[in-house]
Amino acid sequence: MISDTPDLLQAIRSRFAHVDMCPFEGPRVFFENAGGALRLKSVIETSAKFAGYPDNQGRANVASRALMEVIAKGKADMMLFFNASGGVPFVGESGTEVLFRLVRTAALGAPQGGVMLGSSLEHPASNSAMARWAEVTGRPHIRVPHDDATGTVSVDAYREHITSDLRVATIVHTSPVTGMAVDVPAIAAAIREVAPECFIIVDGIQHASHGAVDVSTCQADGYAVSPYKVFSRHGYGVGWASDRLTALTKEQIKDGPTENWELGTRDTGAYATFSDVVDYLDWLGGEVSDVTAPRARLEAATQAIAVHERALMQAALSGTGNLPGLREMPGVEFIGGDALDGREGVVSLRLASINSADLVDFLAERGIRVHIRKNDHYCGNILGPLGVEDCIRVSISHYNSHAEVAQFLSAMAEATGS
Repeated sequence: MISDTPDLLQAIRSRFAHVDMCPFEGPRVFFENAGGALRLKSVIETSAKFAGYPDNQGRANVASRALMEVIAKGKADMMLFFNASGGVPFVGESGTEVLFRLVRTAALGAPQGGVMLGSSLEHPASNSAMARWAEVTGRPHIRVPHDDATGTVSVDAYREHITSDLRVATIVHTSPVTGMAVDVPAIAAAIREVAPECFIIVDGIQHASHGAVDVSTCQADGYAVSPYKVFSRHGYGVGWASDRLTALTKEQIKDGPTENWELGTRDTGAYATFSDVVDYLDWLGGEVSDVTAPRARLEAATQAIAVHERALMQAALSGTGNLPGLREMPGVEFIGGDALDGREGVVSLRLASINSADLVDFLAERGIRVHIRKNDHYCGNILGPLGVEDCIRVSISHYNSHAEVAQFLSAMAEATGS
């Protein structure tokens, strides 16, 4: 796979901008991927190209028809990415805005009464949307407690709170703080068994760059992605809504198409740059497998990504060469445990001897880009129960290398006196 093929890793890295060089600070290792992945060079080129076109959609000219074809391809690629046989893909303002709209539509359209259910593991994007619309609709908003030790939430924890009057449920696919994945299909199946008409909304923003998305397997009614975390760019979000969620009353232009989720004219470049992402995954799937069907190639790519990232995380946790891993370094405290299984691209930690902000600076001086997370409105749900005020988040992607992990471990060994 990727780890065993240096030429393939180099080919991958060559497709991304600023892979080893910050345009402001110079050489660096980019381990801040959960804050926004590196951009595909094709995405940058496509963005510039579409930003320059003066023509609008829906006009009677060749340029406008060309834009509509790009949008149609973008939507088809979104359906492929989500592995959706029905429903509607759409472009929104951001992943957060998409989640708010999916939750709002479900909450206002579901039968009156009942309960809205989420978990304490969730990002405030979905949690805040659920809290807001539970209050507006007069429903209890129940939050299933996650496990502090493992950094995830189990199907058994959900089961304790699933009732037949469940109206809307949210599930985070992967925590952006602990990096631990959630068994979305199992939780969704448990919900469907007791409350088959419940609307299930999945936050896939952290997961989408680390594994395949399959809305059919997870029985979702809505799924949200932030493209800037999946090798695209800022400025838009991508969502998918099931046919039954789409059929509910929602904000849209009066007398317009009832299936339309998009408000106003969206940037054609957004659809085009998402197609760039799917095209890249198709290329990678062809490099790591012999399959030819588009969805099979996409799944082959995401499987190769997961295997490579697991190897990088194994090295970070257990060591590589003569460098000790994070588990062996004195004073390292993990947020949500140090398990390898179920981890998707993120490990968060703090040191007993160095303030987290100082550790971020210490690593930056040695060419390692990471990020601090604080006990605030973004991460307080994870750090608060632990009595922790801050930590650093180390987040990798499949274009990162073992040499970069070794550089990080060398710096951490210096920081901890290992």
